[in-house]
Amino acid sequence: MHVPKRVHSVKVANTSANPAIASHIVGLGASAGGLDALNQFLSHTPSDSGLAWIIVQHLDPTQKAMLPELLQRVTTMKVQEAKEGMAIAANQVYVIPPNAELSVQDGVLKLNKPTEPRGMRLPVNILFQSLAGALGDTAIGVILSGMGSDGTLGAQAIKAAGGLTAVQQPASAQFNSMPESAIAAGCVDIIARAAELPERILAVLSQIPSKSQPESTATMTVSQTWQPELQNSASASVLQHIITQLQRHSGHDFSLYKTSTLLRRIERRIAIHGLDSMQQYVRFLADNPQENDLLFKELLIGVTHFFRDTAVWDYLAESALPALLNQQSDQTELRAWSIGCSTGEEAYSLAMVFCQLQEQQPEFQRFSLKIFASDLSPDAIARARRGHYPLTIAEQVCSRRLAQFFIRHDNDYQIKQHIRDMVLFAQHDVILDPPFTRQDLIICRNLLIYFDAKLQSKLLPLLHYSLRSNGILLLGSSETIGRHHDLFAPVQAKLRFYQRQDPLVASARNLPVHSFPPLSTLTKEHPVPTNKQAPPPTDNLQQAADQVLLQVYAPAAVVLNRAGDIVYISGRTGKYLEPAAGKANWNFHAMVRDSLRAPLALALQQAASHSAPLQLHRLPLSAGDNAMQVDVSVQALHEPAALQGMTMVVFRDVSASDGQDPAAGLDISLAAVQQQYLDEIQTLREEARTSREELQSSNEELQSTNEELQSTNEELTTSKEEMQSMNEELQTINTELQTKLDDLALAQSDLQNTLNSVEIAILFLDQQLNVRRYTERAAKIINLRESDLGRPLSDLTSSLLYPSLHEDALETLRTLKFSEKQIPTNDERWFSVRIMPYRRLDNVIDGVVITLVDISATKTLEAELRG
Repeated sequence: MHVPKRVHSVKVANTSANPAIASHIVGLGASAGGLDALNQFLSHTPSDSGLAWIIVQHLDPTQKAMLPELLQRVTTMKVQEAKEGMAIAANQVYVIPPNAELSVQDGVLKLNKPTEPRGMRLPVNILFQSLAGALGDTAIGVILSGMGSDGTLGAQAIKAAGGLTAVQQPASAQFNSMPESAIAAGCVDIIARAAELPERILAVLSQIPSKSQPESTATMTVSQTWQPELQNSASASVLQHIITQLQRHSGHDFSLYKTSTLLRRIERRIAIHGLDSMQQYVRFLADNPQENDLLFKELLIGVTHFFRDTAVWDYLAESALPALLNQQSDQTELRAWSIGCSTGEEAYSLAMVFCQLQEQQPEFQRFSLKIFASDLSPDAIARARRGHYPLTIAEQVCSRRLAQFFIRHDNDYQIKQHIRDMVLFAQHDVILDPPFTRQDLIICRNLLIYFDAKLQSKLLPLLHYSLRSNGILLLGSSETIGRHHDLFAPVQAKLRFYQRQDPLVASARNLPVHSFPPLSTLTKEHPVPTNKQAPPPTDNLQQAADQVLLQVYAPAAVVLNRAGDIVYISGRTGKYLEPAAGKANWNFHAMVRDSLRAPLALALQQAASHSAPLQLHRLPLSAGDNAMQVDVSVQALHEPAALQGMTMVVFRDVSASDGQDPAAGLDISLAAVQQQYLDEIQTLREEARTSREELQSSNEELQSTNEELQSTNEELTTSKEEMQSMNEELQTINTELQTKLDDLALAQSDLQNTLNSVEIAILFLDQQLNVRRYTERAAKIINLRESDLGRPLSDLTSSLLYPSLHEDALETLRTLKFSEKQIPTNDERWFSVRIMPYRRLDNVIDGVVITLVDISATKTLEAELRG
């Protein structure tokens, strides 16, 4: 891996005549553990770099921040708290205030109240996204120590705008979640320790050409740095080699991309790695396969949204739309549906193409276009309805379209009202919600790639159902119609234009939309049969005669219930039925002869759906022996009520010589067996289908349970994020308080040394006249030791002959008047005792201060003069 060249003292030239204007603005984001990282960063940042530094640290919204004062100690640059409308100057540091969101707009700082509740705020993202929108490819974002993922989305925005992103090396951060999140998102250019980041950033900026070049060179297809290289075929071949290498690695051909875009992205990678030429970068690509992935992502960043893929829109304007309009006979309204419209660029692009087509071909002016644009995100739909887009779309939309279809504001472009009126935006789930039907054109680009094959196979018939006859379907460059060639015919396969066609064989489609099925597939109700009249009752004589005839002349027969069990036997059935071995079993299928079992089982299944009896002829009674044959009649019984739902099986013996071909009966038997097997296969299929439906139902229940668990998990995640945010704020406060404690300890040490170095005895008392602090000289006059702190003054003994010391101290505390007396000691010394109030910085009296100055020499001299 190539090691970037170190730059120990780099000053980026200021592009403005006014030295106070920053050449670049650097945003720094930090959270827990960020104070130490910021100290390291700023202490290694040159004070004359020409850059401005904006710091966003997660702070407690209820506490006053001490961050500016703490950071001022490690840098000579001016560190100040950001204020609304403050101009951004070079070589200065701006710090976010508590309970605010900080952004950059028109070169000044903007402060807003947080919109999200505490614990859900992402101020680093807000700053980075504003830098991306305001500065484009000159934006710089740095992520330092912190918990969570704040800054990742903002870094992606800066990366998408072509800016520079850097993070603290996770191993060197006190809390590595924020740096690791950005690294995992693949949007980081530089990874280094906090102390090394300023040098790395300045090194990259020193190699990137300035944009303050003449207009003539700015409009060329290549930047100033690489112009000499591309003016000969050898240098052009170097660029082509990079494109070829990238195509082999990624499978994507960038040869049709604008040369200026390619070079601008390659320049960034060259500058980040500290290389000197494109030839070096070619070798670097060969030695570092992972760089191919990074360059691939770099080149994909910033792909246009308005009129994305020019060839697609050219074909739509020149061929597809005119063809659709020409085939309209009596309809004057063309209907289109943009699925997954995001923030509306694609839908508005279609509207603009249609308007330009009407201008170029007046015969189409009688038509109107209604565009339905749908997306799952309510935020994206809301932004699309507003129709406001950043000024950077001027690079994507030609000046003619900008003038014709947009209104220029100070900070953005707005779609004109007549274009917005052509588009109807709606929050819509294409999988679950009813589709927009009777469409002439459906644009569904780069949506199917997010779905699996099963869902794609369901969604494409839905799109077919939503289109009118000969309607057009436009898919993304990586999407196809799969196996649905019966539904769509390619019109321009390379550009993914397909035309709806009616399938040759009409079949029911399993559409994902269940609430709006076609009427032709609705299940029709069957007529309810009228009740038949019961047969007239018969007299007893008829019943008796019938009974005798049945017993003497009737053939052998059995009556079966729904389970196939024998409930009644008539005649001699021994030739056809025999008890099964083992436990007694009256089931017909277990007792019937083997040669009869298969055809009779099939006949019993079919009899339930037939009103007339089923006749089976010349069935052999034993396998391989056609001498004994039997005709069998199977009939389902519906009346009388006692026999309803039962089946009667009647056996009639026949001989093989009754004029019938013996093989015919065998053929019938084999056909019956074959039919039975086919029916069993059908039954198995139905059982499998039932099992699939049950599994699908179980899967839906599991999905519902999973959604509930996911909802619970999201709530827990939200609580975790809130706790994490509060923990980060507490970490910041703890760091600030620890710094204050260190300062306080140092101040206390300074005070103690000052008191000990002064040749004056001083005694500090609180409001209750208890000992608070004293000097060493005071301990020699008043009997004091360390354990006497907090002891009342009245409990102390001293060498002073001053019995009213306690009363004078109380009087001073009461009247706030100074008291000064000359007091002798029992060892013949004199002291000037001064008692004064102890006044705090907030002007509150909090005790008294007693000073004792040795005036023994003065008293001795005074006595000598008097003598």
